[in-house]
Amino acid sequence: MEAYIYDAIRTVRGKGNKKGALMGVTPTELASQALIGLKEKNNLNTKLVEDVILGCVGQVMDQGANIAKTAAQHSGYGDHLCGVSLNRFCGSGLESINQAAAYIKSGFRELIIAGGVESMSRVKMGSDGGGMFIDPAVAIPGNIVPQGISADLIATKYGYSRNDTDLFAVESQKRAAAAEAAGRFISRIPIKDINGISILTTDENIRPSTTLEGLSKLSPSFSMMGEMAGFDAVAIDKYPEVEAINHVHHAGNSSAIVDGAAMALIGSKSIGKELGMKPRFRIRAAAIYGTDPTIMLVGPAPASKKALQQAGMKVSDIDLFEVNEAFASVPMLFMDEMGVDHSLVNVNGGAIALGHPLGSTGCMLTGTLMDELERRDLNTGLVTLCIGGGMGIATIIERV
Repeated sequence: MEAYIYDAIRTVRGKGNKKGALMGVTPTELASQALIGLKEKNNLNTKLVEDVILGCVGQVMDQGANIAKTAAQHSGYGDHLCGVSLNRFCGSGLESINQAAAYIKSGFRELIIAGGVESMSRVKMGSDGGGMFIDPAVAIPGNIVPQGISADLIATKYGYSRNDTDLFAVESQKRAAAAEAAGRFISRIPIKDINGISILTTDENIRPSTTLEGLSKLSPSFSMMGEMAGFDAVAIDKYPEVEAINHVHHAGNSSAIVDGAAMALIGSKSIGKELGMKPRFRIRAAAIYGTDPTIMLVGPAPASKKALQQAGMKVSDIDLFEVNEAFASVPMLFMDEMGVDHSLVNVNGGAIALGHPLGSTGCMLTGTLMDELERRDLNTGLVTLCIGGGMGIATIIERV
């Protein structure tokens, strides 16, 4: 049995701090508005939706107590609708799609909504703690370092300079601004207040005025952490061929902290006939791959190779790629390892410009890729993200 994507939408992304437009909107409301938006766009018979699978990384406070079921209840879909929240760190939004696809392919479910939500203005990154980051018995033998140190380690080991990473960031902003001006984010919905008045209608973080000169003035974000807290030494202990860490990443060439939610409608062929809906894409393959937790963020390429092998495809069979821009060095390494030209990767900008609402990003990237493949009349796409702790995830989709 095949698993199909019938549609996908996302909310606007708001800056994930106290000055962000969506700071006053709860993550339950973000997810619920995305669910309602999906229903209204497709005139969806909600009685046929069996489950909601939501990625959410910070599952505490406003995002605790199974936010998937909370949002399902709040959305008005009906009491029958179940919900489950999952956490594969930054890969959560794509993992939700992959798990939904597995349910559909097995025949256990017919129709599922998969996606994610993250309100980074209300639930700060790291609020949920965790042994990987705070337990010396885990961190020390694993040579585990913060992600920013890992990103700088990648840049150092593979020879990406500060200028290289800043140039990549400028291009991300340029592409996102061009996509915004051209109206390419067609599956994006605004967030509204209780009176139905729009709070935010565009992605808040895009900075069209970004220049290489402006980025060059920003201080590296992780140099003090690396040197004063000793994380550089921890990384070098694992990678002694690196004499010193070159700290190249900063707020301008790393993913922006934002709020947002995304939803995708995943189902079987038969349920589409019952709904009177035509599927847009078929899920061809879904893969995960574990990597060394010190360098941590190198998973996209091996996960993508695994997905390609699973689908019986070559990298040249893929028309467009979405690679999460957690840090500039991540997609840069992916392109080098896969032999993919930048003209095919993140063509409408990435998380450096648009932001990375942790639990929902994978679903957002999938929707962006679907829209662009259709706009260009192309057929196949690959979504991939690096993941904290040393993982990668990748999914291949194909137009129906």
